[in-house]
Amino acid sequence: MEKYILGTAENKVFVREMRNSLLSFGHQFPSPGGGSYYLGDDGSPWKDRPRETWITSRMAHVYSMGTMMNHEGSGALADAAIKGLRGELHDDEHGGWYAGLTADGQVLPTKQCYAHAFVILAASSALLADRPGARELLKDALEIYDKFFWDEKLGLSVDTWNTEFTQLDDYRGINANMHTVEAFLAAADALDNENYRLRAGRIISHVIGWARENNYRIPEHFTSDWKPDLECNKDKPDDNFKPYGATPGHGIEWSRLIVQWAVSTYGNDGENTADYIKIAEKLYNRAVEDGWNVDGAPGICYTTGWDGKPIVHDRMHWTLAEAINASAVLYRVTGNEKYKNDYAAFMEYLDTKVLDHETGSWFHQLDRNNQLLTTVWPGKSDIYHALQATMIPYNEKVGVSIAAAIK
Repeated sequence: MEKYILGTAENKVFVREMRNSLLSFGHQFPSPGGGSYYLGDDGSPWKDRPRETWITSRMAHVYSMGTMMNHEGSGALADAAIKGLRGELHDDEHGGWYAGLTADGQVLPTKQCYAHAFVILAASSALLADRPGARELLKDALEIYDKFFWDEKLGLSVDTWNTEFTQLDDYRGINANMHTVEAFLAAADALDNENYRLRAGRIISHVIGWARENNYRIPEHFTSDWKPDLECNKDKPDDNFKPYGATPGHGIEWSRLIVQWAVSTYGNDGENTADYIKIAEKLYNRAVEDGWNVDGAPGICYTTGWDGKPIVHDRMHWTLAEAINASAVLYRVTGNEKYKNDYAAFMEYLDTKVLDHETGSWFHQLDRNNQLLTTVWPGKSDIYHALQATMIPYNEKVGVSIAAAIK
């Protein structure tokens, strides 16, 4: 169907209508203090759940972009999230951001690299959207990140501190580093500061090395001295942030970020860019081969073993979003029809299985038979991944972060 084919008028309409629906779906996220409520199946806030920094940051990011796209109400929503990040979620005593607050306002312990990376992304987008307080937020976020999370000697980020920033956990993780790459590229574009693009490249170099050693299945978990911990969480394989084994969705997401970094660093043409695009293709194709349509039903499995065989068969919405993004980006930089065909297949799967045509947004977790599942991701916490999947495929400047491209 023309509706699913990248570049057709029908696909552009489908994507635009979905984008507007997603932005409307998320309107009820702000709490009185600005922290984001976790959204339920119909977009209503689940006020008994914590208000978390990473979700609030994502909402600041998406509604900053909504502001630049003239979606009604986006400015006030972006400002509410910025208020939460500069207010109730910020630790005025020790610096940085709490993981979140409980429903009754108690602090969730630890300071997470993952959450702080999303604060940088949010502030970068808010700055581009000219939201009040955005520049101060970005300055604060980068200073805290530099002080506590970035390891300049290694060119990687540590993962988790205690709330007071006095004790660093031994765990090291690639997920937080992946979103750090996204955040650093956004900050580089928003501030015209190439230092952050260079840092993103240093992280990418490490990841490529680890991927090559594991047949392009990226290790997710590491010890304090950055040795891969391939058996981490074997007894809890569907953990929402630290699953056991390889995560095809992350291999796909890394492929897109590597292309973005390479094009922004070396330009559209040239030997260096071509080399990195080939690596991105290997990551993407390994993940799709391992995870897509491999168990008798459509969809991408959440995790596989190091042999590529599925372990957790659940389909997470974010994995599909990244597959849509990466297939479009790879088609744009290679012209290979395979990726255009992949995009169409992913779009059809989205429309028939993952898109909630009744209450809006995307189902966040389905089982191996594409029935709704709520064991890892109940409700529809935020709209970040889904919204970006309606925008990145049509970003012709693949080396530019999506908010900067909109600007």
